[in-house]
Amino acid sequence: MKPRALLVATLLLTSLSTGRSWAANATIKDGSTLQIGSVTYRLDGIDAPAIDQLCIDEHADAWTCGIEARDQLTKLIGGREIRCDDLGADPSYKKRHLGACRIEGDTTSLSELLVRQGFALNVESSATGRFETEEARAKEERQGLWKGCFVAPQEFRTGKKDGALLGGSCPADRDKEIREALFPEALAMPSGCNIKGKFAVRARVTGNVGIYHLQACRSYPALTEPDRWFCSEEDAQAAGFRRAYNCRAGTKTK
Repeated sequence: MKPRALLVATLLLTSLSTGRSWAANATIKDGSTLQIGSVTYRLDGIDAPAIDQLCIDEHADAWTCGIEARDQLTKLIGGREIRCDDLGADPSYKKRHLGACRIEGDTTSLSELLVRQGFALNVESSATGRFETEEARAKEERQGLWKGCFVAPQEFRTGKKDGALLGGSCPADRDKEIREALFPEALAMPSGCNIKGKFAVRARVTGNVGIYHLQACRSYPALTEPDRWFCSEEDAQAAGFRRAYNCRAGTKTK
């Protein structure tokens, strides 16, 4: 190997091994996930609604808070370059990485900004408390999700319908109606996200919570009331779903 090529390779390996951050344009996947180049990062320390999650607003109307969370992250970035410090593999899905990400030139992390706006929750313990102050302020001022009623994103993703209701507009006498709105029998498909997911006990054999069905799966047409919708197989797998066994071999999706 020529000396110059060897130097470049050495620098590249050094930067990768030390988790060096790179500034680049990002593709926004959802309210807490973005992709830079070939690496997908989940923003460290927070959790935001999945694309298909619904919430209730202050007028008791359902709204697509998952889509809004994604759009808020897109607006925050505004087409500017993002710098992410790679914190290693995401414990919940090894093909993704945890990232401490910020807009190039800004010292405030995207995680903190999203919690401030009320479109993400602090998921760290009170002992750490990195975004506790921001979350408390967003809750008090009824920002974002906090203006209405919702369930924690993790509980939506696992189909926990009896979990705690969060937000400033969760009247106790409307508990049943609120939960029916947050977990409707016919969950609307978000634009461009046509992969169907269904919670299934039999999926636990493989360590999953459910099964996803592609349009090329024989089971797809018969599944008329999916529990989840996914935009890609990677999203479905990251959420703990496995592919249906009746899909044609070699099937691919975006």
